[in-house]
Amino acid sequence: MAEREYLAQQFEENRGRLRGVAYRMLGSLNEADDAVQEAWLRLNRSNASEIDNLGGWLTTVVARVCLDLLRSRGSRREESLSAQVSEPVAPRQPATDPEQEALLADSVGLALLVVLDRLSPAERLAFVLHDLFAMSFDEIANVIGKSAAAARQLASRARRRVQGAGSAVDADLGQQRPVVDRFLAAVRAGDFEGLMNVLDPDLVVHLDPAAARSGAPREVHGAEAWAKGAIAFAAAFADLARSTTPALIDGKIGAISAPGGRLLRALNLTIKNGKVTEIEIIADPKHLQDLDLSILSD
Repeated sequence: MAEREYLAQQFEENRGRLRGVAYRMLGSLNEADDAVQEAWLRLNRSNASEIDNLGGWLTTVVARVCLDLLRSRGSRREESLSAQVSEPVAPRQPATDPEQEALLADSVGLALLVVLDRLSPAERLAFVLHDLFAMSFDEIANVIGKSAAAARQLASRARRRVQGAGSAVDADLGQQRPVVDRFLAAVRAGDFEGLMNVLDPDLVVHLDPAAARSGAPREVHGAEAWAKGAIAFAAAFADLARSTTPALIDGKIGAISAPGGRLLRALNLTIKNGKVTEIEIIADPKHLQDLDLSILSD
């Protein structure tokens, strides 16, 4: 009993880190908690006296569980990690509510979660474990079953995707970013005048079929006409507006809306002379999946 209590105490001390690793790997707090629970079950089935570095051992187990889940997505329904009744169960927090997950996604970075979701499972694992949690490539190699050199290459490739290195970014990105920031701030705040200040009077907005309301036009001309609708939409869908963040879309500046880290909309922005002159709003899931996205540093 004393040994079990000691293990439970050590596990709780590591829970926060394990949850952080799993959430960044899976993008779902419920799935992350399942992966952490699985690590607890495996710890109880192991000979703990043979584990020299418990924190590293648990991180490796969680990473392997997450890797298996990522590889299974899209090919088969994910199997539950729920324990058998006879298994020892670690203390768990109540089921995650959407608000809690949204707050965690905000703290991690919505754009980062969206971009991570576009990496291969091995790339995502190598980047998360090395760049975000400072694990060595030797340790990562042990998780993915490849050499340390291969793990380094995976992390490097993922890093380029995340940071957008090599993208055909406009030379005046530094001038465009403040315009996007003012644009998003005005939309979130419901600031009509502020929004008008960053829109070209002759603004043209294109909406794909999934973004346009039924029966509504898929093209809007004029800043004032669109700004009124944008302010009303942001007020009605506050979570969507709050989650909208700058990003590189196919190498050009824009913004993505990803409540809870789940990509729902992308806005391609054309900026000339400090004004937004054209907006393309994309909401079709297939089109969103094909976009090449990368995050913008603050």
